[in-house]
Amino acid sequence: MVCYYKTTYQGLLKKILSGNLLHIDETEVQLQSGKGYVWVFTNLEEVVFMYRPTREGDFLRELLKDFHGVLVSDFYAAYDSIECPQQKCLIHLMRDINQELLNNPYDDELQSITRPFGALLRAVVETVDRHGLKKRFLETHKQEVEGFFKGLNEKIFRSEAAESLRSRLMKYRNKLFTFIDYEGVPWNNNNAEHAIRQFIYYREGSPRRLKEEGLSDYLVLLSIYQTCRYKGVSFLKFLVSGQRDVVSYCEGKRSQRRLPTIQVYPKGFVPPHIANWRKKRACQQPDSEALQSE
Repeated sequence: MVCYYKTTYQGLLKKILSGNLLHIDETEVQLQSGKGYVWVFTNLEEVVFMYRPTREGDFLRELLKDFHGVLVSDFYAAYDSIECPQQKCLIHLMRDINQELLNNPYDDELQSITRPFGALLRAVVETVDRHGLKKRFLETHKQEVEGFFKGLNEKIFRSEAAESLRSRLMKYRNKLFTFIDYEGVPWNNNNAEHAIRQFIYYREGSPRRLKEEGLSDYLVLLSIYQTCRYKGVSFLKFLVSGQRDVVSYCEGKRSQRRLPTIQVYPKGFVPPHIANWRKKRACQQPDSEALQSE
């Protein structure tokens, strides 16, 4: 099956990399010997999982050299060197900020950064909730964003926590609100996290039983399965169709050749669990002649 659907897998990867949006994430996996990493590449409809023996991101520069859309990711440093517009996951950032506030509850300088940043982000997200990820509505916040970073750049903090957050925000200044300049680009990486969760379910059910070769094969089929889920079609029916192009299948293009009907069991064969159920049911039913005599 993996050999048959290799072209499907490559087609999904090509379609993702030629698009305008790419979500990316990675997670660790324990193998029978050692460990590796599973990466996920996805837009809003197609998904591709890929195994790599290490977390090194050097392969990303070659893989994404022709990608010219917006890359949505977390703050892993390997993504920073990729030359394309980037949107960092603001949910990840807010989690880190909240943790800093818990660690430094009486730091007024830290709060002088987090309060205006939180207010700015809430205003932008409210616009998203009302109008969706529409550029013409989101770009109205551009002046607010520029004003926030201009003011932040002019400040000097004595607090270590405040200065650390200021440096981080200034470092990623051009990657935190990229989504307001593009149509349909999310402000978080939830799409990739949702996709990779499907692999995590499998990983948790197969602790230290995985081999590199078998895992790579599994990821080919998982990529097609998750793509079918995103597109709202049956994975099983796609496999039975014999087609290899998920996009064409979803658009309703069918092969001219009539496919045989699915036959779960050979004609005349009664599965044991069905036969036992029938026998049990017959024993439980009262005899009709006995009922008539009563």
